[in-house]
Amino acid sequence: MAGFALDDRQRLDWLRLIRSESIGPRTFRTLVNRFGGAAGALDALPELGRQAGRTLRLCTPAEAEREFDTLRRRGAHLIALGEAAYPVPLQAIDSAPPLIAIEGDPAVLNRPCVAVVGSRNASAAGLKFTATLARELGEAGFVVVSGLARGIDTAAHQASLESGTIAVLAGGLDEVYPPQNIPLLERVYGHGAALSEMPLGWAPRGRDFPRRNRLVSGLALGTVVVEAARKSGSLITARFANEQGRQVFAVPGSPLDPRAEGGNHLIREGAILCAETAHVVDVLAPMLRQGDLFGSAPILAREEAEPERRKEALWDELDLPDILPAPKLELEREAQPQEGFIEDAPRRRLLALIGTTPMAIDDLVRASGRPVREVSQVLLELELEGMVQRHAGGALSRLA
Repeated sequence: MAGFALDDRQRLDWLRLIRSESIGPRTFRTLVNRFGGAAGALDALPELGRQAGRTLRLCTPAEAEREFDTLRRRGAHLIALGEAAYPVPLQAIDSAPPLIAIEGDPAVLNRPCVAVVGSRNASAAGLKFTATLARELGEAGFVVVSGLARGIDTAAHQASLESGTIAVLAGGLDEVYPPQNIPLLERVYGHGAALSEMPLGWAPRGRDFPRRNRLVSGLALGTVVVEAARKSGSLITARFANEQGRQVFAVPGSPLDPRAEGGNHLIREGAILCAETAHVVDVLAPMLRQGDLFGSAPILAREEAEPERRKEALWDELDLPDILPAPKLELEREAQPQEGFIEDAPRRRLLALIGTTPMAIDDLVRASGRPVREVSQVLLELELEGMVQRHAGGALSRLA
C-alpha cells in the first residue's frame, strides 16, 4: 500500500460507512473489497440489509461532514488504514479500525511502542514500579501506550509525558473517561497523542473498554501487565496481545495480594517475567534491529474451559456468511480495593437504589438526587466492576 492516501471525498465515504449501523471493522473490509470502495459499499448496503431481514441506518453525508469538520477544528486527524501515518503494528491486527482519530502529535504513532496496563485500584508499590518502568522505557526509545484509566494507566502516562505516550480512549476524543484525567490528557498532547476509533460525542459504555484494549495491545510490540486481578480488563489486553502475536510481560507479586493474581497467572501460562525495565528492553530491542516485530512471540497457554458467563460482542458486524462475528467477552471487571469500596456515600446510595428489575437512568437520577454526570460516572464504574448490568435502552439492574 505504498503511497496509498484517501482524498477528502473518499475519507468522508469511509467515515460514512464505518459509522453506519452494524458496520464493524471486519464488515467494512469485506464490503470495500467486494464493491471496490466505500462508495460502492454504501450503495449496496440497503439491499444487503434487506437480504438480512433488516433496515440498516446509514450515516448521512451531513453527519460525516459535521464530524470531519469538528475534528479539523480541534486540530485532530482522521487516518485511514493503509495510509503512511497509520501505525504499522495496529494495521497488522485482524480487527484494525478503518479510521482512527488522532489528536496531538501523530509522529508518535510510528515509533516503537510498549503498552503498560494494570489495575485501577493499584498499590503504592505498583504505581512506583509503573512510573520507573514507563520513564526508563521512554529513555530506551519506546513510546508508552495505555488507556488513560485511573491507577496504573495514569502512572504510565504521567511518567512518559516527555518521552512520548499514547492514550487510547474508549469514547470519542471529546468524551474522556475518567473526567479527572482531562488535565493529564491535555499534557499528553505535548509529546504524544490521544487515539480513538469512536465518533465524537460517544460516551464510553461497558463493552467499549475491552474494545479499546485490543487497540492498546495492537499498537505495541509488547504489553506489560503490572497489577491485575484474575478477571480484569488488563488480562483482556494481555489476551489480545497474545492473539495478535505480540510479547506479553507480567510483573510478579505476592500471592496474598488479589491484585497480583492476574500477573502471576500470566507468568504461569508463559508470559515473560518483568521485574525491571531491562527484562522488556532486552526482548524487544533485538526484534527492532532484526525487523522481526510479530513473528517470535510465545503463545500463552489457554485457560481451561470455564462455565459460560454473561458475554457481549465488542462491536456489531453485519450477519453475512463471509464475515466473522465480533469477539465476545465478559464485560471488564476490576479487583475491588480492600478498603472503602462502597463506603463512598453516593456510590452506596446509588447501588442501594438498583434492584434486579431494570431501571432507567433518568429514574435513578431523580431517586438519588445527584447530578446526571455524577450518576452516569458511578453507574459506569459499577458496570465495569461487574455489580450492575445494562439492558436494551440503557436501563440497569443489579447483578446477584
